[in-house]
Amino acid sequence: MNAAPRSAENGRAGAGPGDGLDWAGHLAQFGRALRERGVRVALSDEADGLEALIWIDLSDRDEVRRALAVAFKIRPHDRAAFDELFERLWAPPSAPKQVSQALGQVTRQRSGGVRPAAEAIEVDAASPSGEELGYSPDAVLRKKPFDECAPEDLAAMENLIARLALRLATRKSRRLVPTRGRGAVDLRRSFRRALAHGGEFLALARRARPLEQPRLLVLADTSGSMDPHVRFLLQFVVALGRVAPKAEIFAFNTSLVRITPLLRPKTLAPGLIEATLARLAAEVPDWSGGTRIGECLREFVDRHLATRVDHRTVVLIFSDGLDRGDVAPIAEAMRALSDRAKSILWLNPLAGDARYEPSARAMAAALPYVDRLLPAHNLESLERLVPHLSL
Repeated sequence: MNAAPRSAENGRAGAGPGDGLDWAGHLAQFGRALRERGVRVALSDEADGLEALIWIDLSDRDEVRRALAVAFKIRPHDRAAFDELFERLWAPPSAPKQVSQALGQVTRQRSGGVRPAAEAIEVDAASPSGEELGYSPDAVLRKKPFDECAPEDLAAMENLIARLALRLATRKSRRLVPTRGRGAVDLRRSFRRALAHGGEFLALARRARPLEQPRLLVLADTSGSMDPHVRFLLQFVVALGRVAPKAEIFAFNTSLVRITPLLRPKTLAPGLIEATLARLAAEVPDWSGGTRIGECLREFVDRHLATRVDHRTVVLIFSDGLDRGDVAPIAEAMRALSDRAKSILWLNPLAGDARYEPSARAMAAALPYVDRLLPAHNLESLERLVPHLSL
C-alpha cells in the first residue's frame, strides 16, 4: 500500500504527495505528535527521516514505516505509540504516479534538485525490487564496473549505496519474536495465558518479525591491486557502518588496522565520503601499497577473534586474494574464523569476470573455509549481497 501523510489536525487523508504537500512539514508534524506521546524524537531525527524518504520505495507502506522507525531511533517500548500514530497520520495516495512525484519533491527539498530526472525516478518507484524496466542513469551506474568509474561517479554512487544500506537497515528478520504491538496471533502463548486466568482469553499473544540487527565483521583489503575498487567498496563499508551498529571494520594491507571508530555515524554526514576516504588513506599505514593477507588475518585471529566474532557474526572479506607471501597463515586463520563465525563471505572484484578462476595461491588456500565467493565489481553485485546477511 502506498504511503502519504495524513493531516494530524483533522485526521483526514491528505492529498497525494504530488499535490504539493510539504513533506518536511508533515515529518515535523509527525515528530511533534510523537513527542507529545512521550517518544523522544530530535530535530536531527526528523532530518534523517526526510533523507530516508529519498532512498526507499514510497509505494511500500511497510518500508516507509520501517525507514521512519529507524530514522527516528524508535525504542522497543515506544513502538506501539509509533505504530498507532503512523496509522493515524499517514494514508495512501490516490495514484502510483504520485509516488514518483513525491520522491522527486522530497529529493529537491533535501538536495536542491541534483538527483536524476523524474522519469528515471518513476521507473524505480514502479519497481520496488530495484530492477529498472528501462533506461535510467541509476541503472547504468549500477552495472558499471568500479574500475571503469570516473571520479565524478563517486557522488552519484554514494547516493545509490546509501539507499542499499538503508534497505539492509529496514530489512525484517525471518524469525518471529513476541511483540506487544501488531503481529500474527501466537496460539500457543495465547492458550498458556488463558490457563493462567481460568481459561479466559483476556488478550491474544502475538509475534512479529523484528528489524534485523546483523552482526558484521568487515575485513577490507586496501593494497595497491585493490586500488581501482577500494574507493567504492569502502563507500559500501562506510554505509554499513552507519546502519549496522554492531559492525566491526578493519583495513589490511601489510598491517591490520581497526577503522571502526573512524566510521561511526556521528563522525560522518552525507557528501563527506571523499574526506572520509582521504582520512582513512592518511591513517592506515601502507594504503594502496603491498599486501600480506596471511599475516593480517593471523593478527586478527590472535588479537581480536575472541572478542569480535561469535556464532552470529557474518564475516565479509573484500579482497582480490592476490598475495605472493606464505599461504600457510591464510589457511590457519581462515580455519579459526570458520570455526567461530556464522558464515564467511569473500567478495572478490575479479570474480565479476566470467572467466575468473580462484587459482591464485592465497585465494585457493582460503577457499575451503569460505561459505560463498561472490563478485564485488559493481553496485549490482553488492546488492545481491544483502540476502546473505539475513539472520
